[in-house]
Amino acid sequence: MATFGTLSDRLTETFRNLRKKGQLTPADVDGTVREIRRALLDADVALPVVKEFTAKVRERALGDEVNKALNPAQQVVQIVNEELIAILGGDQRRLQFAKNPPTVIMLAGLQGSGKTTFAGKLAKMLEKDGHTPLVVAADLQRPNAVNQLQVVARQAGAAIYAPQPGNGVGDPVQVARDGVEVARRQQHDVVIIDTAGRLGVDAEMMKQASDIRKATDPDEVLFVIDAMIGQDAVNTAKAFQEGVDFTGVVLSKLDGDARGGAALSVASVTGRPIIFASTGEGLDDLEPFYPDRMASRILDLGDILTLIEQAQQAFDEEEAMKMAEKLATETFTLEDFLDQMQQLKKMGSMKKMLGMLPGMGQMKQQLDDFDEREIDRTEAIIRSMTPGERRNPKVLNGSRRLRIARGSGMTVTDVNALVNRFEQAAKMMKTVARGGVPNIPGMGPVPGAGRPGASAKRGRQPQVKGSRSGNPAKRAAENAGIAAAAPTAPTGSGFGLGGGAKGAPSEADLAELQKLLGKG
Repeated sequence: MATFGTLSDRLTETFRNLRKKGQLTPADVDGTVREIRRALLDADVALPVVKEFTAKVRERALGDEVNKALNPAQQVVQIVNEELIAILGGDQRRLQFAKNPPTVIMLAGLQGSGKTTFAGKLAKMLEKDGHTPLVVAADLQRPNAVNQLQVVARQAGAAIYAPQPGNGVGDPVQVARDGVEVARRQQHDVVIIDTAGRLGVDAEMMKQASDIRKATDPDEVLFVIDAMIGQDAVNTAKAFQEGVDFTGVVLSKLDGDARGGAALSVASVTGRPIIFASTGEGLDDLEPFYPDRMASRILDLGDILTLIEQAQQAFDEEEAMKMAEKLATETFTLEDFLDQMQQLKKMGSMKKMLGMLPGMGQMKQQLDDFDEREIDRTEAIIRSMTPGERRNPKVLNGSRRLRIARGSGMTVTDVNALVNRFEQAAKMMKTVARGGVPNIPGMGPVPGAGRPGASAKRGRQPQVKGSRSGNPAKRAAENAGIAAAAPTAPTGSGFGLGGGAKGAPSEADLAELQKLLGKG
């Protein structure tokens, strides 16, 4: 996650140095705690939170649980992970729904914090869960706020109540009160009230938000806070808590490149849990906040559970069974390949998904260089083919490939590379579906890993015997002929490149291999 990138790098480097030590001394612990303190302060975490956090880590790191551990360094990492979970709020907290609908959710926060966009994201998430939300436009202060909410609600597929044009016209308290009544009459089970913000905390803003709260008696008051505003986030959260109070926090713009440590302070300073995290600009880029998973991401331990949940939402189990059957019966086509890419795109950003894998923080440069548009280019090439060409790529001759390249805005080389990659991938997947071990490009089959029952002699090169003639001249001539006709050891890679007699691939082959590996 970009917001905590610098903090994650600093902590990962600290623990990497710690793991080199077989036994930890008090000096090692003090040095580690000192580095953690610096990393947290550089990340804009509030000073009281840093002091409390490092004191607990130091106390536990010098205790028996580390001294008696088989791997003291790993135990310290575990302690930091547990304390990080604690300052992020401990256990996950879900939305509290009213026993008698509608459930009223009021949004509060500064102008520009992302309240309006979050209203649309939350409405879409609730729609997916089977709810019928109504979005109420009670932000009548900010120019075009009502229009923006109407657009966002339409994109989210949610109903909206916006009786006033806004731009300073209308009574927001009355609109909020009427919105709840409309939801009750039209049987909407959730009401999301978008309230006005200001560029800074002021008395007028607090009074208006407080009046809306009294008029609607919301079940949840969510404070939306920009994760990029630094230390002022803590002061703003305190001011809202004193003036309006809130039941939960929403972190927005976690995909930004700010230090973001202030977001770590909010739950600890206010005592209110973080419920949602907004991780992108799209309406689907909203996640329930799990303190343990966020701590794992910060410490570069990965977030496999979230990755699995996203995969389960995107992939249809029935479709997966059909795909497995096609692989087993060798009927996997470019149309199926296109379907798989569409399923993959539903999961969201590839960079974000790869970033959830453990240890990916150490491959930040590779992740930054990853071009997500490659899937779109591949899709354009496949869509430029006819249905017959997708089902049987062997019919793609030179003229067809030129037509496909022009239709997709790509080059013939790109089309050739895609077809080659598909054939290699299909071949490997068929081998796996049959229970075999595929040839890894550039490596060949894994030694001794053939299918059960396969002969160990299979795949050996036939031994070439020499001439037995008693005439030395004739024997030399026959041996020369046998050597010329004998099968040579394959050269080059499993991609079919570099098959020349010299054995070493050319620069062009290496460039093509690099391209394939980069895109594959």
